[in-house]
Amino acid sequence: MAETAAPAEQSRGFLGVIERAGNRLPDPVFLFFYLILALVAISVLASLIGLDAVHPAEVDPETGAPRVIAAQSLLSAENIRKLWVEMPATFTHFHPLGYVLVVMLGAGVAERAGLFGTAMRAGLRNAPKKLLTPLVVFVGMMGNHAADAGYVVLIPLSGIIFHAAGRHPIAGIAAGFAGVSGGFSANLIPGQLDALLFGITEASVETVFGDYTANIAGNWYFIAGMTFIFLPVIWFVNDRIIEPRLGTWDPQYADEKLATPQEDRPLTEGESKGLRWAGLAVLAVCAAWAIFVFGPGTPLIDQEAAPEGRLLPFYQSLVAFFFIMFLAAGWAYGKAAGKIANHRDLVKMLTGSMEDMAYYLVLAFAIAHFVAMFAWSNLGLILAVGGADFLGSSGLPAWALLAAIILVSSFINLFVGSASAKWALLGPVLVPMLMLLGITPEMATAAYRVGDSATNIITPLMTFFPLILIFAQRWDRNFGLGSLAATMLPFSIGLMIAGVAMTIGWVVFDLPLGPGADVFMEPPTAVDPTGPAESL
Repeated sequence: MAETAAPAEQSRGFLGVIERAGNRLPDPVFLFFYLILALVAISVLASLIGLDAVHPAEVDPETGAPRVIAAQSLLSAENIRKLWVEMPATFTHFHPLGYVLVVMLGAGVAERAGLFGTAMRAGLRNAPKKLLTPLVVFVGMMGNHAADAGYVVLIPLSGIIFHAAGRHPIAGIAAGFAGVSGGFSANLIPGQLDALLFGITEASVETVFGDYTANIAGNWYFIAGMTFIFLPVIWFVNDRIIEPRLGTWDPQYADEKLATPQEDRPLTEGESKGLRWAGLAVLAVCAAWAIFVFGPGTPLIDQEAAPEGRLLPFYQSLVAFFFIMFLAAGWAYGKAAGKIANHRDLVKMLTGSMEDMAYYLVLAFAIAHFVAMFAWSNLGLILAVGGADFLGSSGLPAWALLAAIILVSSFINLFVGSASAKWALLGPVLVPMLMLLGITPEMATAAYRVGDSATNIITPLMTFFPLILIFAQRWDRNFGLGSLAATMLPFSIGLMIAGVAMTIGWVVFDLPLGPGADVFMEPPTAVDPTGPAESL
């Protein structure tokens, strides 16, 4: 087994403090269970002291006075009845659940058939030596759609390819890690993460403002911008700072059994054919959706709606689009490459993709009840109104507020690695609060994503951090936890600076975040968690 740094060395300094504090946190499932208990206690106390807020835009229909929203105890008879009677509906109606499961059905087939791993190998194998870093980073960012495949396939493969090109293998691992995890939200097209986060955003809006439909493509232009801004930052840091610091690789410190793995072999004829078939399948799905938008009857365009609402069916169909696209591409690849013999193999892959989601289902059960109970207590609306009043009176511009959200998200990310768990915790407060200040849910989600990405690569609490350490130790058995954190810290700082600057620029120039998604909005004029929000 590869040697690691001594425990005493691993526990020193600021990273050691973070590691010790984070290790004391329970599993995210139980973390939300404890948060629910705390929420119950807070709701009881808030109800007893008469905590309330004056609605900024709504009046009582009987008196004509501004409507007062009072905190509700979660131990009231009505809320206890809701908890036990509506428990199945609370879980099954949790919006992220449907979004994620549908997209993962298709993505699971593409991953299990080997499409994602083969596509990564094809994109990197013949890369020019000087362009290795940007190609590794770009493939890593695009590989976010492959879920765990980016970590398991691309990162060790990057070390192999750098070594084959005469460069330091750990620099390749660092570049791959920075692309996959530091650029976690950067991509040219929306995917699983968008479905997950915007499902939570939708639920966060509904805790305060009633019915709302999230636009899964609401950050499309923003994440594409992240791709083009983050890529040169990671390229510069890796080639100008990290690789010179690593020096010349010394093979005497490498694993004695290190050999060229099978992942570095050329593509087989079947794999090459599979990639061609997968590409044709993607084009076919895109063509089908174009027909649905522009063809006879325009099924995905509501011609009778107001201009701003005509594309709503198209946005709502994007979850199905990505499901069909990943499913068709995975099936086409698998058939051509010999990985899928018949429909039974396909069903097994579909079933296997749902098996991989078992933990998420348990976590979603806990998150769904936390979000629902947060809405029942009225604390979300009270915090949103109070927070909006405070921030509005502070005179801070929108860009400063969003920059602060990025910093808070990145700090919390050091302790809670799950992107969905953090957004489920922050979203119900941040999204309604910013909406009352005229900032859209899409912009709030975009700011959160920047903060969530930047510190992924420096926290030992991130799920794959130990795995990356093992990959690095194959090339240098003395490469310890502190070595990995120190290697990735310059990437994290660079990504944070670039992400904050990009967000500020996006707000200042009021650029669209995606199709039909802007930075600013009219603050809601009718707020009722049990009914539709008129201005939404």
